[in-house]
Amino acid sequence: MHTTVTEWNMINWARLAELYEDFGEDGIAEVVEIFLEEVGQAQERLLATEDSKALRDEFHFLKGAALNLGFDEIAALCATGEQRATEGRDCSEEKAQLALLLPRTCAVFARDWRMRMAG
Repeated sequence: MHTTVTEWNMINWARLAELYEDFGEDGIAEVVEIFLEEVGQAQERLLATEDSKALRDEFHFLKGAALNLGFDEIAALCATGEQRATEGRDCSEEKAQLALLLPRTCAVFARDWRMRMAG
């Protein structure tokens, strides 16, 4: 898998470094594992629904999870989707962008976070 500048830059590595200092390597490894699992499940639920309330809830969850680990651009995309769903507006564009960006960003994150914290 080739990492593009966009995928690498979509992660706020300074945020992860703060968490690493707070939790240590073992603690952050557990946080990362839970994050990747829960975000994957939430994205599946998001992509499978058209219900405005469910969309709003999933965008909200993903936004918070993304902010916690420094996925700032993903969080901004989710905030837009959440707002549009709250207003009952079409958020298919946000769903499509998320379907493309989130798995790739998570893959880069899962692959590189230990190396990034070591260096």
